[in-house]
Amino acid sequence: MGLFSSINIASSGMTAQRMRLDVIADNIANAETTRTTDGKVFRRSRTIFRPRVQEPYFKTPFLPKRLDNGIGDGVRVAEVVKDYDTDIRLVYDPTHPDAIKAGPKAGYVEMPNVNVVQEMVDMISASRSYEANVALVNGSKSMFMKALEIGR
Repeated sequence: MGLFSSINIASSGMTAQRMRLDVIADNIANAETTRTTDGKVFRRSRTIFRPRVQEPYFKTPFLPKRLDNGIGDGVRVAEVVKDYDTDIRLVYDPTHPDAIKAGPKAGYVEMPNVNVVQEMVDMISASRSYEANVALVNGSKSMFMKALEIGR
């Protein structure tokens, strides 16, 4: 494991959590959006994380253990997907311009499937994860500084 591997792993986590916070903020901002540019109701977005794999060299089964950094390379945002599993909410408001005009759901407005409380909990979780990665970077930095002081 190289000198900056821990910082690289933590920075990938910080980048992924920042993207997650951006998606959560978009969800909260559109919690009352009944019509998007494509004419449909807004759907909640979610981030999908995957391990980041970087293999700059060919791994051979004869690689010495001291050269194998099997710990991991961090995390990345694989994709941002729309949540079609959760049903949209129906709110009765016949005066709303997007209210359904005819049928058994007449007078109801299709509202986004965004639960603001759930989004706030996700936001706290993402922000705590971000803070944990910042603490790891600061801890690594202080260890490196102590190692330099020992070498003097």
